[in-house]
Amino acid sequence: MSVVSQVILKADDELRYPSSGELESIKGFLQTGEQRLRIATTLAENEKKIVQEASKQLWQKRPDFISPGGNAYGQRERSLCLRDYGWYLRLITYGILAGDKEPIEKIGLIGVKEMYHSLDVPVAGMVESIRCLKNASLQLLSAEEASEAAPYFDFIIQAMS
Repeated sequence: MSVVSQVILKADDELRYPSSGELESIKGFLQTGEQRLRIATTLAENEKKIVQEASKQLWQKRPDFISPGGNAYGQRERSLCLRDYGWYLRLITYGILAGDKEPIEKIGLIGVKEMYHSLDVPVAGMVESIRCLKNASLQLLSAEEASEAAPYFDFIIQAMS
């Protein structure tokens, strides 16, 4: 949920106008809007490149994943992994646009460990894949943009760890 939505809902629950501090938080949110849009646009426009680079990094670190018996062995399994990478990247852009991690949690993290366990997908491997996704993504951003985007990747990494 965006800062604007949070402020409005809180004020409405308490039957009051937003406080000056809350209005300042909205002002700050709006001032970073252009940067958040740039970051989301860069990530979206470069999804294929980011996913390819992230998977390349992961397979180099963990060749056992794509070896016979590995969870990403075979074209179908590998395609499913790459699909998940794109899905997580999209979730991250939602969080960046909202300026909040709640969309990531609500849409993508509730029950994720249980799901991967039930599919016999090593969660540690998914954590490593998100780290690779982070590295590949941040390479395309300016230092300032990367520092804004990094916590959204870290949020997923922490939630899965």
